Amino acid sequence: MDHDDIPVGIGGEGDILPNSTILPDVGGYLPIIDQGMSTAGECRYRQAIPVARRGRLDINSNFGLRKSFLPQGSRKYTPLQQPTAQEVMINAISSGPTTVFLMGAHTNFAIFLMNNPHLKKNVKHIYAMGGSVRSNCPKNDSSDISKECPNIGNLYPQDSNPYAEFNIFSDPFAAYKVLHSGIPVTLIPLDATNTILLSKDFFMEFERRQNTYEAKYCFQALKLTRDTWLNDAFHEEYCMWDSFMVGVALSIMGKSHNYNGENEFAEMQYMNITVVTSNEPYGIADCSNPLILEDSIPKFNVTKYGLHSGHVQMGMQDPFCLQRKCQDGYTKEDNGEDAVRVLVATKAKSNPDNQSSLQKAFYTSFLHVINSPEKTGRFDIRRQYPFHREVLYKPDFGMKMRGKPVIFDMDMSAGDFLALLYLLKLPIELLNLKGILISSTGWATSATIDVVYDVLHMMGRDDIPVGLGEAFAVGESNPVFSAIGDCKYSKAIPHGSGGYLDSDTLYGLARDLPRSPRRYTAEDSAKFGAPRDTEHPELRQQTAQDVWNSVVESLDPGSKITMLTNGPLTNLAQIIQSKNGSSLIQRVYIVGGHTGYVDNNEKGNLFTVPSNEYAEFNMFLDPLAAEQVFTSSLDITLIPLQIQRRVSSFSSIIDSMNVTIQTPETVFAQRLISRLWQLQKEHYRYNHMDIFLGEILGAIIMAGNPQLNQTFTSKPLKILSNGNTTKIGQIVIDEEQGKQVNVLENVNQEAYYEHFARVLGDSRQSAVLGSFHEQEIMWNSPPERTNFGHHNPQL
Repeated sequence: MDHDDIPVGIGGEGDILPNSTILPDVGGYLPIIDQGMSTAGECRYRQAIPVARRGRLDINSNFGLRKSFLPQGSRKYTPLQQPTAQEVMINAISSGPTTVFLMGAHTNFAIFLMNNPHLKKNVKHIYAMGGSVRSNCPKNDSSDISKECPNIGNLYPQDSNPYAEFNIFSDPFAAYKVLHSGIPVTLIPLDATNTILLSKDFFMEFERRQNTYEAKYCFQALKLTRDTWLNDAFHEEYCMWDSFMVGVALSIMGKSHNYNGENEFAEMQYMNITVVTSNEPYGIADCSNPLILEDSIPKFNVTKYGLHSGHVQMGMQDPFCLQRKCQDGYTKEDNGEDAVRVLVATKAKSNPDNQSSLQKAFYTSFLHVINSPEKTGRFDIRRQYPFHREVLYKPDFGMKMRGKPVIFDMDMSAGDFLALLYLLKLPIELLNLKGILISSTGWATSATIDVVYDVLHMMGRDDIPVGLGEAFAVGESNPVFSAIGDCKYSKAIPHGSGGYLDSDTLYGLARDLPRSPRRYTAEDSAKFGAPRDTEHPELRQQTAQDVWNSVVESLDPGSKITMLTNGPLTNLAQIIQSKNGSSLIQRVYIVGGHTGYVDNNEKGNLFTVPSNEYAEFNMFLDPLAAEQVFTSSLDITLIPLQIQRRVSSFSSIIDSMNVTIQTPETVFAQRLISRLWQLQKEHYRYNHMDIFLGEILGAIIMAGNPQLNQTFTSKPLKILSNGNTTKIGQIVIDEEQGKQVNVLENVNQEAYYEHFARVLGDSRQSAVLGSFHEQEIMWNSPPERTNFGHHNPQL
């Protein structure tokens, strides 16, 4: 859109102290009441949002269009250099009078107001999309709306809270602080957006009118949303939420002295409302409310028996809420002293042109603006480069013998990508990597699967299938609606620096990889249980089970699969529950678990769960899956934490890589490892970076290099999967009930570093396309003129 001038802020590593002091740059990853000294934390509100398909996975990838359609800009995320949310707001609002649009949770802006009261005078007006004030059902003025029409909000299922809307529910206390800030607020709630459905006539007209890149991009997203809708009522259920809010706001702002909010698109009305942040009875400390804890001073100056002192919803399966119907996040009409006078949109206006097939006034305006040649987008990815083309690179190994068939199960942490590069470099005669399973319960969100595709494309291995695993750990999905679930274990992973933010971007290096023609897409097929075929069902993203099945079908008679797991054991637990799953696995190499405390009291690595001293992340993140694996008939070799730590020296691995041949994969691995090391030295949030170096060890042990002098001991091991958080995920030796597991005890560290560097520096099976920069050169040149010196004819 030719707007690289607009600053973008995300996150921040500031803390909120126990005494309610808000430090600079609090990131807004967690609701204000749950924010403490880390970006890891509970998901009491966030768990209402679906995680995988038709949820955050589709939003994070925009149904796959983010990579298939959008051009690649010059700006990108870089750790410790990315402007924070608070920094961008402070700079913008300090410059003068500002109007604020809020189209999500109010956390960031509420923190800004609480920490910068001197700048509040510069905020002239707030327009917010969200909330639900009145039901659309007809009601008797004397009746109780909660009894007559209880389903006011849009959470699903509504059995615990029928009143809240997602944006406000994501952080009710933040929304309350914004509403009660004294700044004029205009609210566009469900009351209004429920009256501007995305009608069939509008959809058809939009399909006909795609005259700009932005129109095409928006329509393609809408089309995929419609095609993957779970029922046939898309046009009766999907509303024009955020775009309608922007249209109403801009129309109001276009008229001076417009105190009553006159505009072209919505009927407006002043109402006295508040935001419910807790539930009666007030003042009872039941451990649900971090603001009011027994024997402690209430936080943020809330009163001990006031409106913020009641029960706070703990999740979608909160027993208190299931019984009493909680109201957390309800934008409720109130004539008491806590009410605030707010301008509220109540209904979308009809189109004044009675001859038009578009029934709402905003439909016409939206299509006009999105197709306007003024300020239009410059190009999509295909027009950004004159010779853009998507080519799949697949190897031709000819008559070479194939080594043992291997499936790699990874959770897409930084170490997993280093291990993947190593596996792709091993001779095909030694190891035949036949499939990759993605563990979505580990260190990265599901949409990071695109980075896996890009690494495979770089290495000329677009033939390797990649399957996406379950979104939740065993037992964590909601029993009524499996698309949502709890975060009992995943809450241990930070959202910000050193956590999801960095894993999802490969610490800012993901955009340096060449863009693969393969990518996650929401395209789906009725053959695999979808409601209907989308336009390109053949592009459907495979599941982990799909890839397992296809690999099994491709095996030679009598062959079995060797598995390497580098993350939680969710996928493996699912596989061994399937028909003949265990019998088809030759051996499993498991990177994870911790047994070092038995001999020398060595601690585990759950740095965000200090009460659990001896667990390791991969076992903790899905303990029930780990228990299923460790009680199975599988032949297991364990690469435990204490041995991983022995090969986690940044200086040693960098020194070894500096003296090897600089293949493109060596250069990329060096950049990643060097970045992790530099971050560890620069900021305390990155103290744990060396844990990712140890994740390469499993791949190297599986390859079986005798120079490593590895030694193993058989031990009867048992996983603690239930009970107190202080014990979950720990491995204990149990002579009676434990499973005999081969545990790696020792390895030649110097030989390990040299071997890893030597394999990556081997010119055989090297990268076909070394970087996105090389891809840019290719896309700017006719096909016959593109030639890179490291192209490997063996591929």
